[in-house]
Amino acid sequence: MEENFKVIDNYLMVRMPEEIDHHQSSYISENADRFIMHNSVSNVVFDFEDTKFMDSSGIGIIMGRYKKISCFGGKVFAVNMDRRIRHLLMISGLHKIVEIMD
Repeated sequence: MEENFKVIDNYLMVRMPEEIDHHQSSYISENADRFIMHNSVSNVVFDFEDTKFMDSSGIGIIMGRYKKISCFGGKVFAVNMDRRIRHLLMISGLHKIVEIMD
């Protein structure tokens, strides 16, 4: 799963798994934090292309990375979401702090 984290310029690209629940959330959060701290990353992009299911732990992943990256003046982006994931980001209020890209 390490291949799901990639640094491009000052962006950390995180390819999210098919299912995001509490089993994956700590792994994703810990690895994203490691990449942020050790690679001079100032922005995070979450790619939901493969994601079919996400529970509240996915929201926690995004909020945690937002809190960390915003301290450095960075931004968080979400890309390639299906209708359900987009709806979850909207009803959770994450669309106010995360830039949703089509």
